[in-house]
Amino acid sequence: MKDELAAAGPDYWLRNARSPAALLQGLAAPAEADGLVRLDIRVQDGRIAALAPQGTAEDGIDMRGGQVWPGFVDAHTHLDKGHIWPRMRNPTGDFAGAIAAVMGDRGAAWSEADIAARADFALRCAHAHGTVAIRTHLDTYLPHGLATWRVFRRLREEWAGRIALQMSSICPLDRFAGPDGAMLADTVAESGGVLGMVTRHSGGIHDALPEAFQAELDHFFSLAEARGLDLDLHVDESGETGARALREIALTALRRGFRGKIQCGHCCSLSIQPEDFAKETIALVAEAGIDIVVLPMCNMYLQDRVAGRTPRWRGVTLVHEMRAAGIRVSVASDNTRDPFYAYGDLDMAEVFREATRILHLDHPFGDWPAAAALRPAEAMGIAGAHGSIRVGAVADLVLFSARFMTELLSRPQSDRAVLRAGRLLGATPPDWRELDALLGVAG
Repeated sequence: MKDELAAAGPDYWLRNARSPAALLQGLAAPAEADGLVRLDIRVQDGRIAALAPQGTAEDGIDMRGGQVWPGFVDAHTHLDKGHIWPRMRNPTGDFAGAIAAVMGDRGAAWSEADIAARADFALRCAHAHGTVAIRTHLDTYLPHGLATWRVFRRLREEWAGRIALQMSSICPLDRFAGPDGAMLADTVAESGGVLGMVTRHSGGIHDALPEAFQAELDHFFSLAEARGLDLDLHVDESGETGARALREIALTALRRGFRGKIQCGHCCSLSIQPEDFAKETIALVAEAGIDIVVLPMCNMYLQDRVAGRTPRWRGVTLVHEMRAAGIRVSVASDNTRDPFYAYGDLDMAEVFREATRILHLDHPFGDWPAAAALRPAEAMGIAGAHGSIRVGAVADLVLFSARFMTELLSRPQSDRAVLRAGRLLGATPPDWRELDALLGVAG
């Protein structure tokens, strides 16, 4: 199939294909048991020119029943931290150990050249796997954070047309309460970014809300409102029942009539709250129109980790209950090869595969495939350009030989074909050895 794609001209059909109904727009056709639709897709001059019932095309590239997905959208990553594990490990593998390790590495090694090299490596991984848009959180501790934002403004320009790159700040909530708050918000606004924070104080973990939490949260919202910024928040990332910031964020957004988009990530502690409190929180999140992004691989890695003891829970939030309430839920990569998650490659096919297993996004699959493309595109405000298969869209597609969901989710899909503007992408993930000198690794 790749040979045929490489030889294809500007006008061809992908025939005898399957696509998730949740990722198709403008084709009314019955779906099979896994929520997949049989269809033919015409690509012309780099765009999708037609979607037709299977059997319409008389010739073209025969997908043999394989799946076609839109380019992936990864709405929560940490490109500035990526790939530092060989240089700075997390000896305990838990959340506190991750914070300490990253702080140590940031202070010792994060020059602009270091950040740029690791981030570009990560973007090349994502690009080769078929991702078309990424939002990255950037550690924004002043004065160091100013250099990080400079790096990513350059990367955003360098990667334009390959990956649409969005940036969000991240630092503890109390950092915005002091004199640095306005400068932090101005840096984000001047860079066209998203205002983000974590709902804990400096040096702390996600547990009982501090006494000044509500005043600090209102001040944070006011910084965003004054600059017309959207919000992206790390929320309740622990197994502590006192971590109840999600409810307060929703109440604050409703009380203030906040007009921007809000995305909240993690929200782990919600799954161990009393049932009535969880239901109330979910209803408020739905009413406030807050988007939720879950990071199942990273949270399963970090949460409930105690040396010599088997974890008792998966560390993830109530995604099925949220979807039932009408909340938009996405899945994303989060950290890659750093002290918060020792693994990962910014491969959204892997993220969806593991999310399905961890969160039971199957039987039926329903519209869960949208969590890796359309829903994050909507949350990021780029659904007009990315996240679905529709006539007129740029033909940025990911093609799998797998026909059914059990085939798609049983293997790494390393033989996938990635199309960019209808042409076969020749990129492959970069060799780990490229980073050896930067990270001090002896090959």
